Amino acid sequence: MIEDDLEIAELLEEYLLRYEIKLTNYDTPELGISGLRLKKYDLVILDLSLPDMDGTEVCKIIRKNSNIPIIISSARSDISDKITCFEYGADDYLPKPYDSQELVLRINSLLRREQIKDESKPIKDIFVLDTNKLEISQNDNLIDFTNAEFNIMSYLIEKAGYAVSRQELLTNVESIKYESSYKSIDVLIGRIRNKIEKDPKKPQYIISIRGVGYKLINQ
Repeated sequence: MIEDDLEIAELLEEYLLRYEIKLTNYDTPELGISGLRLKKYDLVILDLSLPDMDGTEVCKIIRKNSNIPIIISSARSDISDKITCFEYGADDYLPKPYDSQELVLRINSLLRREQIKDESKPIKDIFVLDTNKLEISQNDNLIDFTNAEFNIMSYLIEKAGYAVSRQELLTNVESIKYESSYKSIDVLIGRIRNKIEKDPKKPQYIISIRGVGYKLINQ
């Protein structure tokens, strides 16, 4: 919340806690904008009559940098203010004074809408296998693999999310000789990790499954 009236902010903070909504208030536009850059919030409640900068400009700045839902909470009821706020990207406008229960209802409504939007977004794979070009990309960037590395990674992509044993890799990856040892699999996995992981010693994509083998995380 960006609100310079600390009494209103404190009352709302206490009230919203009853509904398991935690409110953090910033009493100046500069602090509010900085807070949004430093921390992750679910929604903004924004006053318009603020010191040093009008709330409409704050709304414009927030929307330029984030898709976070914005509820305007203001005693200003002029239609031009409402038009400006909605043009700048506000999601709702609640004139003061208002019943705190109504604010709770509007907050929950916006958060439900955001949840539905998030659930409807297709999840993009991190690693994409092009079987025609025999290429693998990571976040749209091609990775230079040797033949054996490519075939192992291809198999892991096909089995993404599931544990794959070393024996399974020996059996199903053509470029690896069946008589090869588990150690050779581990060496190849290490080389792949060096190419795809930020920190190969703390992998986030190819996870070791103790006593089994490996699992690829691809989302």
